Amino acid sequence: MSSALTDLFPHPIVQAPMAGGVSVPQLAAAVSEAGGLGFLAAGYKTADGMYQDIKQLRGLTGRPFGVNLFMPQPEYADPAAVDVYAHQLAGEAAWYETELGDRDSGRDDGYDAKLAVLLDNPVPVVSFHFGAPNGEVLEALRRAGTLTLVTATTPDEALAVERAGADAVIAQGVEAGGHQGTHRDIPENDGAGLGLLSLVGQIRETVRIPVVAAGGLMRGSQIAAVLAAGASAAQLGTAFLATPESGAADLHKQALTNPLFVRTELTRAFSGRPARGLVNRFMREHGPYAPAAYPEVHHLTSPLRKAAAKAKDAQGMALWAGQGHRMARPLPAGQLVEVLAAELADATTALSSYRIPGGELR
Repeated sequence: MSSALTDLFPHPIVQAPMAGGVSVPQLAAAVSEAGGLGFLAAGYKTADGMYQDIKQLRGLTGRPFGVNLFMPQPEYADPAAVDVYAHQLAGEAAWYETELGDRDSGRDDGYDAKLAVLLDNPVPVVSFHFGAPNGEVLEALRRAGTLTLVTATTPDEALAVERAGADAVIAQGVEAGGHQGTHRDIPENDGAGLGLLSLVGQIRETVRIPVVAAGGLMRGSQIAAVLAAGASAAQLGTAFLATPESGAADLHKQALTNPLFVRTELTRAFSGRPARGLVNRFMREHGPYAPAAYPEVHHLTSPLRKAAAKAKDAQGMALWAGQGHRMARPLPAGQLVEVLAAELADATTALSSYRIPGGELR
């Protein structure tokens, strides 16, 4: 299965699916055309919106690509905590002259409808975030000719992915930008995530299926490191966020290297689930009080985030970014894939010619 996956794309480079309008067809097409694996993000889209993106992408490239789905979320047990947070956000709504969103806008992200589209119109690869689908879903996709990947943030989650029958696991280190793909949202575990190299090593010793490494990767030399650790490919998100083809707001792209934003943190402030972004005013003021309530908090803050973007106020936006954000390069996506591949080749050559002091060429 390792070759079945990596045979789809010449370079072991996967463009991470970034929901919220970032992973648009133009970005995925450019990455796939350059020899990587481009991805569409179906999260927060309707089933028809996802289908239209797939249709547009197929018009841009004949190369393989992937589509990412969010798993449905369990019911949240404490609506009173959401009420308290909504009261706290009232000042933000007044400042941006908007209303808070409807917290009850849906929990399943149109999962069943999207699956139906992907089974009727199969794509080469489908990945899942926020949990593992059941074996029946994975088998149905396999019969349709689709390879499946599922995000895991711990070795135990990776084992669950393997047992469910996925073709590969995405090992997401705590360095990754955006939402952590934990299978269960346990507040007591906030901040206890594993770094990518440790995670890849532990997952490789836990499961037999291929591993795709994700989290903070920005250079070809880092890709070489995770491949040396046992990964079959590397998934990069923040690195592609800064490209011209990315659908991210210009303010978001600029913030990646803006000296005003010096670090990232995991926060629940914008969505109610841990997600890594650039530290700004909204995160500092509301992060400590945000409840573990996804997607209720996501729905609540959606109008606020849109209003902040419209006002060009980066201090009120969700500026998702991985720990390597300062290394972002605003290159065209296809050129970035070529640069990463060249850096990977150089790093691989350097490693293969490493000489132990007093010893022979290794």
